[in-house]
Amino acid sequence: MRLLLTYGEPVVTDTPSSAPAPVPAAPLRVLLPQILPALVVGVAASLLFLGISVAAEEFQGVLWKTLPDALGIGGYSSLWMIVMLTATGIAVGLVVWRISGHAGPDPASTGLGGAPMPPRVIPGLLLATALALAGGVSLGPENPIIAANIALAYWLGTRARPSLPSALWVSLASAATIGALFGTPVAAALVISEALTHAPGPGSLWDRLFAPLVAAGAGAMTTTLLAHASFDLSLPPLSDPGWDDLLAAMVIATAAAVFGLLACYAFPYVHRAFHRLRHPMLMLPVGGFVLGLLAALGGHLTLFKGLQEVKELAAHIGDWTPGELSRMAVVKLVALLVAASCGFVGGRIFPAVFIGVAFGLLAQALVPAIEPAVAVSSGVLGVLLATTRQGWVSLFTAAVLVASPPVLALLCLASLPAWLVVTGRPQLELDQSGASLH
Repeated sequence: MRLLLTYGEPVVTDTPSSAPAPVPAAPLRVLLPQILPALVVGVAASLLFLGISVAAEEFQGVLWKTLPDALGIGGYSSLWMIVMLTATGIAVGLVVWRISGHAGPDPASTGLGGAPMPPRVIPGLLLATALALAGGVSLGPENPIIAANIALAYWLGTRARPSLPSALWVSLASAATIGALFGTPVAAALVISEALTHAPGPGSLWDRLFAPLVAAGAGAMTTTLLAHASFDLSLPPLSDPGWDDLLAAMVIATAAAVFGLLACYAFPYVHRAFHRLRHPMLMLPVGGFVLGLLAALGGHLTLFKGLQEVKELAAHIGDWTPGELSRMAVVKLVALLVAASCGFVGGRIFPAVFIGVAFGLLAQALVPAIEPAVAVSSGVLGVLLATTRQGWVSLFTAAVLVASPPVLALLCLASLPAWLVVTGRPQLELDQSGASLH
């Protein structure tokens, strides 16, 4: 008799105490037919992501440069930021109100991935995403782009290749989009492996990762070849980490996690306040107006998804005062909270990266002896752990921002106290009733 400890009640089995039986490998005839669908989904997912990104960037240039220049006003004046964010709220509100599918479910209750949406939802979802990205809303493209790719891959794939498992199309689309977003299949492998930890299924972990990795690699290579995207902030590398670096990483990551949790605790209350307005043509314009006021307070770097703004922030280390950095970190955190609460479509990872970089640079400005690479990566790690609860993605993103291998060991250790702070706490995601997920 052997006692197996599970997450529920103890289970008594008659299995003799012995080493677990090896998991049978998936045969070649199962894996080979998955390669072509994975390649197709990978390239298509990347092209959709790049298409929406390019369209949003072009429209952003019109809204924030061409139009204000023609009117003879500053593109990032306080008045223009308030007007543009409010107008963006009106435009997205019209999409949510009038277009079929209403741009999908409440964004506050969606995360990375999920069940496939009906195809009729996708046009409104993508239009709302492009408008929010171009209009300066503090959300990224990841959640809606992954949702759109899952819906399209599932709908087309189950019809073109009904012999393949329907769940395979969901994993291919998820992996492909994550690979395209980060420009590497490693991030997708980490996310998918985390999701597969408790998922039943035949074959070893690498058998189940095979097709998603093909899709992620195809998506990442397509993005890299066409867009040449890079997350590296070109910070001074850390060559010889010491005990003081480890202490700094642990303290900053833990403090950043506490800072990020403030938004998680406030999320259901802010969400409830906006949803008392009941109609998208009230919630979104009011939310846009509040975002405009926040942008006027925090400056133009607190606008948009934050990836380019992070690079500008990190390019001027030493030029920002602690007051400026703390103001940008707080404003961006509140902007993320407001945008996610009032109904704007978008993801939380990219804005959270900006918050983490600003928080880390604040710590470095207060204690100049801290290495910038340690401060920035630890700040990003802590905020991402709090807001996403995705351990591997948090570690990966924090590490690639500084492109310094010795930092990875520090981050692995710094993630431990930070995780103790966030585990079991409210997430920056709600259930269908508006209550916090834990």
